[in-house]
Amino acid sequence: MSSIRGWRRRRRVGLAATALAACLALTATACNGDEDTGAEGGQDQTPAGDGEGTGLDPDLQDLIDNLPFDFDLDEWRNGGWDDWDSDHWLRDIGEFVNPIIEGLWDPDRMGEAEDPDQSIDDGDIDEDPSPPQSDDPMDDRGVTDPEPAPIEAQPVPTPYTENNPAVGKVFFDSPEGPMVCSGTVVADPNHPGESNLVATAGHCVHAGVGGGWYRNIIFVPAYNPQGLSALEVEQAAVEDVAPFGSFWADYVSTTQYWLDNGTTTGGDGAHGDFAVLSVTPAPDGRSLEETVGSAVPVDFDAPAVSGLGEVTLYGFPAADPYDGALMYGCTGTPARLSIDASMPVLYWVGCTMTGGSSGGPWLRTGEDGQTELISVNSIGPLESTWLAGPRLDDEAEQVLQHVSEQAG
Repeated sequence: MSSIRGWRRRRRVGLAATALAACLALTATACNGDEDTGAEGGQDQTPAGDGEGTGLDPDLQDLIDNLPFDFDLDEWRNGGWDDWDSDHWLRDIGEFVNPIIEGLWDPDRMGEAEDPDQSIDDGDIDEDPSPPQSDDPMDDRGVTDPEPAPIEAQPVPTPYTENNPAVGKVFFDSPEGPMVCSGTVVADPNHPGESNLVATAGHCVHAGVGGGWYRNIIFVPAYNPQGLSALEVEQAAVEDVAPFGSFWADYVSTTQYWLDNGTTTGGDGAHGDFAVLSVTPAPDGRSLEETVGSAVPVDFDAPAVSGLGEVTLYGFPAADPYDGALMYGCTGTPARLSIDASMPVLYWVGCTMTGGSSGGPWLRTGEDGQTELISVNSIGPLESTWLAGPRLDDEAEQVLQHVSEQAG
């Protein structure tokens, strides 16, 4: 009996029946939309002037005043963020704070980041030796195909600035220390050609049930573009590891399903393991998309598994036998995996990538001949023989739409 390593999940607008998991961060773009012109990577972007002598934008001040504990911005930057006791574990809507901390994420600290590893017993996976095929994704709910054969992950050719520049690493701090996932620059429906949005897995931003928001979240597109070894990365100059810079998250949204069901020890919540970050623009005012020269559209109405054809999964696997330095990919034809029969089916592909590839994109050629994102890496077995990711539907679309609206 194998184990599943959970990697995580989703939701959005219409703040009514489903408490929207979206939050403001303590950066200039989070509240007043001012263009930052003096920060790169970890530089200070504290909002200025509210006319009341606090030095903060009124919306930011309101956020701080309503946090469940006394919040001191300078203390937070100077290490207060490392307090993970129950009184400082920010869980709820409106409690995500991510003030930029200058110089925090240097190449050495990036190299030390671990993959967010979770595992559960997969005894609940009930394979059907002859499941019916359908052209309607709704008919796939509750269906699990036979386990796919392993596909050996292949290294992506360097430089990544030319090959998949939209794919990169998501770094964050957890109670266990620095962590790493993967992510992708995705198209912004409300800001075409000027996206600051990144798609990743929900478990890369929030710990799920009983937990809260992770901290110091950044995105590094085209990480380590020349394919340096892990040792070389730790000793390299910042520009050699982060050629486009480091982009701090200023707004994050994931789904209520993940908040209600996600755990740190398994695949619960994986059926919607999707999150979107809005990041601060580049120091010259250009958007993330303009900076890297690419953004991938997301298809929230992809065909049923029977009509998907081949997909390619990308990520930066960090758990053995990988070390997180290089980008890898697996190409295969998805099967179906169901853990929660009430939810849209998980896509299931043989792939040997390990933890660290969480949140990396599933890309296919759409009907218009263009590359599109249909899922993100969510869970896989301890034996690292396959990966699964959620089918992105209207709830996932609401997550992206909401973050897009806040990014404006």
